[in-house]
Amino acid sequence: MSVSRKITDFLKEKGVDFEIVSHNVTYTAQETAASVHAPGKELAKTVIVTDGSKYVMVIVDAPHLVDLKKFAAVSGMKGPVLASESEIKKLFPDCEVGAMPPFGNLYGLGVFADQRLEKDETIIFNACSHFEVIRMKYSDLKRLVNPVVGDIAKV
Repeated sequence: MSVSRKITDFLKEKGVDFEIVSHNVTYTAQETAASVHAPGKELAKTVIVTDGSKYVMVIVDAPHLVDLKKFAAVSGMKGPVLASESEIKKLFPDCEVGAMPPFGNLYGLGVFADQRLEKDETIIFNACSHFEVIRMKYSDLKRLVNPVVGDIAKV
């Protein structure tokens, strides 16, 4: 599976400048950042969280994990937990598990982003595969996705 056409078509339709970067297959955000010669803080990883009744997308930079207690305070969700691989497969049928793009709006999911992502002009993220990423401006992602931004990462 390569970069989702759903994503590239959406970006083109919205007039966003972006670059697809191929790299060796990687399975962690930090490995991916190293593979494309980018600092981990520029690579956004996407995590799916559920409270048992709904799913949302949470975006943090590669060096950090989602702090579920902080996330609950920001989102108002009661007892949030990470979604299982089988749940993620159902939500993102066009993506490899663990390579979901940060466009929850294209999958019917609300999106939350950690405030640390706003410190960098450029953002890099998986776009449905473990061997290609998309590089674009964070401001474009924020404009297209309209995430709730807050302090939701473990530090």
